[in-house]
Amino acid sequence: MSTSTSSTKDLVAFLHSSFPSVVSATTSEADLSSNTSQQLYPDISYTDNEKVETSQWLTASSHLAASDEDEAKHAERLGSLNIHLSTRTTLLGSKPSIADAAMFHRLAPAVKAWSAEERTGEHGYSHIVRYIDFVQNAPLFALSLSPDDKVDIDVDDVKFIHKPIDPKEEKERKKKEKAATAIADGQTPLVVGKGKESKGNAQDQESQPRIAVADGATPQPSKKEKKEKAPKPAKQPPKETPLSPHLIDLRVGHILKAIPHPNADSLYVSTIACGDPPGTENTSEYEGQVVRTVCSGLNGLVPLEEMQGRKIIAVCNLKPVTMRGVKSAAMVLAASPRLKEGEEDDHKGPVELVNPPEGVAAGERVCFDGWEGEPEGVLNPKKKVWESLQPGFTTTEGLEVGFEVAGVEALKDTDGDKGKGVKQLVTKSGGRCTVKSLKGAAVR
Repeated sequence: MSTSTSSTKDLVAFLHSSFPSVVSATTSEADLSSNTSQQLYPDISYTDNEKVETSQWLTASSHLAASDEDEAKHAERLGSLNIHLSTRTTLLGSKPSIADAAMFHRLAPAVKAWSAEERTGEHGYSHIVRYIDFVQNAPLFALSLSPDDKVDIDVDDVKFIHKPIDPKEEKERKKKEKAATAIADGQTPLVVGKGKESKGNAQDQESQPRIAVADGATPQPSKKEKKEKAPKPAKQPPKETPLSPHLIDLRVGHILKAIPHPNADSLYVSTIACGDPPGTENTSEYEGQVVRTVCSGLNGLVPLEEMQGRKIIAVCNLKPVTMRGVKSAAMVLAASPRLKEGEEDDHKGPVELVNPPEGVAAGERVCFDGWEGEPEGVLNPKKKVWESLQPGFTTTEGLEVGFEVAGVEALKDTDGDKGKGVKQLVTKSGGRCTVKSLKGAAVR
């Protein structure tokens, strides 16, 4: 497949030809941002999340235009974009943005060179082709295109038609899969009737054979005289998990992109891969990877260039919070000098990001030596687990990140080896997490 996306015009010249009053011929491409969308399309209102997404798609379009990229990686990016567009009219869903103009400009030359099979074959990029045709013809985008700019697309030349998914069939398929999984796990499957499902009472289920419904048969419950139900035992309160740093889900994260927050001068908005499986709540897709959007108060403390393409340690089970209009689904760990008693935090730094060991993949769990265990799914804000444990996060004279129980009031009486000294933050392979120069610092 051709991966060339070269064009006789650069992006600024392309936009200048359509929007001369907004984009001048001398504008730097680095100055093009989500804010430019508002100038190009003043009648459209953009949310803060849409502004962030626009910036991400601008970056993605530049990657797709890279002529030196590995062909397999390029195909992966195209596949992700094709899936994204399968349920959207524009990159943002239905609103036009500068990202659509950039994506069209950078992809149109490649789409021109695609064969009919590459465009609409079984493994082609039909949604990208449809999108390109829409952008070049819809008045919505207000693009001034010459005949050479446009892609010749025959809407009747479709090589493969994907069978549409029947919602009812899909629902039945999922039911059967669920029942088959339950049987495989040794559980009693649901009794399935026509158009409904019910678990029945415990005694009825006990008297019925376990029925495999994966073969499509519709089992019928046997008729039995009703018996008086035994009173349900009182629910036992959930067992309280003792306070421990293992409850915090600490993982290696890979910052794929970081930008200034559109509404807060002190914040960055980062796109971070944390090893989440597809479909995880509060995640999205970016360049073929499952990512989290993370706001961090590091603007002015850590240079933006140091935030790009680097590995960090992320706290991944704090309850997501919206920060000035952008939902943040994790926290980046960083070290700063520990405040003296009575001293107020002036947020002037210095601040250093926590570095995982070299070569560790995004998503790998890290924990404090001797405090291993499974983390909570999402920390309950009311229990203040993070707030209670964070004072124990520190750095050593050897610039290693560790945990010291002496800093945590609730754990000061911990016996044995756990209560002695600082326990290093390590990966499964034993690699230690470090900072650049701050000793005896607070880590948060």
